[in-house]
Amino acid sequence: MKDIDNPKTENLLIKMVKTTFIKMGVLPFLIILATIIFAMLSDNFLTSRNLINVSRQTTYLVIVAMGQMFALLTGGFDLSVGTILSLSSVVGALAMSAMYAAFPGSVGLVIFVGLLAGLLAGLSVGVINGIGVSVFNVNPFMMTLGMSSVGFGIALFLTGGVPVYGMPESFGNIFGFGKFMGVPTPVLITLGLIFLVYFLVNWTKIGRYFYAVGGNIKASSLSGINTKYVLFLAYVACSFLATISGLLLTARLETGEANIGMTMPLESIAACVIGGVSLRGGVGRVESVVLGALFIGLIQNGMNLARIESYLQTVVLGILLIFAVASDQFRQHLIAKSQD
Repeated sequence: MKDIDNPKTENLLIKMVKTTFIKMGVLPFLIILATIIFAMLSDNFLTSRNLINVSRQTTYLVIVAMGQMFALLTGGFDLSVGTILSLSSVVGALAMSAMYAAFPGSVGLVIFVGLLAGLLAGLSVGVINGIGVSVFNVNPFMMTLGMSSVGFGIALFLTGGVPVYGMPESFGNIFGFGKFMGVPTPVLITLGLIFLVYFLVNWTKIGRYFYAVGGNIKASSLSGINTKYVLFLAYVACSFLATISGLLLTARLETGEANIGMTMPLESIAACVIGGVSLRGGVGRVESVVLGALFIGLIQNGMNLARIESYLQTVVLGILLIFAVASDQFRQHLIAKSQD
């Protein structure tokens, strides 16, 4: 008791907490707090079966959040990731169902054509966003918000608001429910994408350019970096990852739906900000974004086990986002203060 009450010990603990907060942000503290609360509310929360289930369900958000990170690193953000999921899902499903009806014996070709169609549909949104932001200097908020409205409208027009069926069962069996050495296929694909994004951001020249442009776009331009190309590439990379997530989610649901990405913009931005990505640009780490997405999945899973209404879950997610932004501002203040 004397050691705990010792002012030197208390000062050391405060210093450790402050150092952890400055280096890693608010995420470690939120994970600890959420784990304690939900473990008390449900005995099933910390079981291995439930944690594996969380990792499988969160793969789609992890992929989208990594894409959102590219936009945030350059000082913008992408509100159209939900539209990209919807368009890739709808277009991919429509292409597969039409091809499968015409060529029922060519399952491999049908799946390939469907994946390609979905990929092109999703990437087209990213290309338009990239051109608008980088070439025409449209504000990322207005550009991606406008494309979100356009994309959802197209998806609803193509489907009439009705889910698209008629895809080969093999598509869902492989990419939605398949396993390799006991590991679900979506999880394996996500792990591969995490490695790819980590390598791109930390070990390539273009990865350093993302940080440079987000940190100071004028200085980057003066140093010879093609800032327009970097901005364009950020939104294309974001759309590529969101498209992959949309196609995997389509395989899981075994239908193409126009509303599967409605909550992704909020959730992906929240995952990035909670993971320490600065809204000012130029700051963020891939591993922290992955942990941020997993944390949101953990929160949603815990609230489901605690039988909290889905509407209230959206409220909680919004509160977490506001809290994360506020804590990021405070963290930046502490960093600036420590450098003075």
